[in-house]
Amino acid sequence: MPTKTSRRTRIATLLAIAIALPSVEHAAPVQAKHLTVDLVARDNALVPGKPTLLGLQFQLDPGWHVYWSNAGDSGEPPAVKWTLPAGVSAGAIQFPAPKRLPLGPLMDFGYEDAVLFPVPLEVASSVAQGTAKIAGDVSWLVCREVCIPGKATLTVELPVQGSAAPNSPYAAAFQRALESLPGPLPSSDHAEVRADAKDFFITLKDGQRESQAEFFPLDQSQIANAAPQTTLPLRDGVQLTLQKDENLGANPAQLRGVIELGSRAYLLSGAVVAGAPPAASPSVSGVALLRIAALAFLGGLILNLMPCVFPVLFIKGLGLLQGHGQERAHQRLHGLVYALGILVSFWAIVAVLLILRSGGALFGWGFQFQSPTFVALITLLLFFFGLSLAGLFEFGLSFTSAGGELAQKPGYSGSFFTGMLAAVVATPCTAPFMGAAVGFALSQSVAVTFLIFTALALGLAVPYVLLTFFPAWMRLLPKPGAWMEVLKQASSVPIFATVIWLVWLYARLAGADLLIGLLTGMLLLAVSGWMLQRWLRSKAGTLAACVIFVAAIVAPLYAQHAMRTTKEIWQPWSPQAVASARADGKPVFVDFTAAWCLSCQFNERTVLNSEAVQSAMDGAKVVRLRADWTHYDASITDALSQLGRSGVPTYVVYSGATNAPPDVLPEALTKATVLDALGKLQPQRANLASVH
Repeated sequence: MPTKTSRRTRIATLLAIAIALPSVEHAAPVQAKHLTVDLVARDNALVPGKPTLLGLQFQLDPGWHVYWSNAGDSGEPPAVKWTLPAGVSAGAIQFPAPKRLPLGPLMDFGYEDAVLFPVPLEVASSVAQGTAKIAGDVSWLVCREVCIPGKATLTVELPVQGSAAPNSPYAAAFQRALESLPGPLPSSDHAEVRADAKDFFITLKDGQRESQAEFFPLDQSQIANAAPQTTLPLRDGVQLTLQKDENLGANPAQLRGVIELGSRAYLLSGAVVAGAPPAASPSVSGVALLRIAALAFLGGLILNLMPCVFPVLFIKGLGLLQGHGQERAHQRLHGLVYALGILVSFWAIVAVLLILRSGGALFGWGFQFQSPTFVALITLLLFFFGLSLAGLFEFGLSFTSAGGELAQKPGYSGSFFTGMLAAVVATPCTAPFMGAAVGFALSQSVAVTFLIFTALALGLAVPYVLLTFFPAWMRLLPKPGAWMEVLKQASSVPIFATVIWLVWLYARLAGADLLIGLLTGMLLLAVSGWMLQRWLRSKAGTLAACVIFVAAIVAPLYAQHAMRTTKEIWQPWSPQAVASARADGKPVFVDFTAAWCLSCQFNERTVLNSEAVQSAMDGAKVVRLRADWTHYDASITDALSQLGRSGVPTYVVYSGATNAPPDVLPEALTKATVLDALGKLQPQRANLASVH
């Protein structure tokens, strides 16, 4: 499959396309396919010696878009060639801040609905009074599922007068467009750009907490356009993490682009410094910190109700009643030692997590959700825990039995190890309110992280500590029973809801085709969990379950590798190549495409390059031809017209029979559509049936 860089090397400017397209001079506005374009002026007249503004105004059909100066993974921005009267000169087109336009694993930058591109106009003081006719040969690319290049000659006539000219009816539209243009970064603000092996890090300090930020690069092939941009709010600004383009070699000297902070947009041109920035903690107020700590404490309380923890609490409470004759101070000390065992266990857990986080920072730790591999692994892990909570198998029984012996020790050591046992067996159980607190804690400083985990541990420890102070409360506790199992199973619902979101995120990062690997891994995990429950005491059953567990982890990783190594076998298209193949009795598949067509790239990645489609083409001995319309080609234009199409993508299947009509497939391509079309070809019908 060609890389994004190789595709870009084939991109021609729209001006080259437009020169060869037929055009008719129109007075503005012009109604074209899927848009209306107009040449408008901010002022009703030209005043010698006074600059003014023209504007290219696009009104777009719903779902269609035109492009920013850097179109992203595909596309081309509007362009114009001016014909101006003497003494009048036009500057470059000004581009308002764009929006992200995703399609599968690709991302474009552009505009939907409506956009006005201001153009500065200089008027010399020597311009004679009268009427000035301004004309512009405008070319553009408008896209949705298909991309259609267009061209029009727009004109506007303005009087030239000595006095100030009133604003035109378009003055308000110009004002909105000017307000959306990116401006220079204020002198009081500071931006720094750093880079490690995989990411760019933009740290912007503007003196206030920023919760939203997006970056649009001015230069191509620097960042992975479709990758999520991780925003980390700071007390005095924001830190933005951008994944590097996979084809980027050495770091550029500068990272140039537009950074959007809510409704504000600034031009950024920062020198790139090697090395990731120091770990930054998100901005958090004292009230917010107390709220998160309270959630962690509540999560710890709820953990006591889980089947793996509640019996420990209940048995210890019965022991308090049986030892009613003991000194009250002695009982209370046992409760505090029990709490200490829980605290030490949680502190050990958080220490390990912080060490991993610290080491992982060298590899982008903290921005893991940009990695399809990480998302796949965390999805499988949560799915496995969810299955355990739902009751498919019991996870943690071995921990309980191993720690039970230590918990039976007499004296304070028994209470300490009982606390440790409660902490260990509680770890696999994820209670409501706990996940958000833990996730927040791991993004904070070391002190805040320990504070949050301490609140969680105290929530787990406090019921027993209270019982040691007030043993009579033991009579208020419900007895262990079926209600605990119901509660545990109910807690699997938010886990599975999180898994659904992670599967969606994985599809956005890796592409829909790779979902088969992740879903296969989830199925294997379910089989592994069932085997653990079915043959709990069998070493052979446990070994088989472990093997299947490993296979579940490997499944999505193998699918990613297989997709990366898929090879295309395409030959250049020409009418002669089609005729020659058909004369030999060979069927032909023609892919009419262009590097600036996002739908084309999406269909190629997810359908045409898939193993099922490629195998079907191999089986039918199909000659694969690619008609690349990136550079305007009159023969491709003629071929599209003969097929009743005006743009790309277009897909055509020719049978081996010379006189048979072509089968034109829909633009929104699916594997089933292609396989059905190939299935009609003879003599390979039987072979294709097996692919289905």
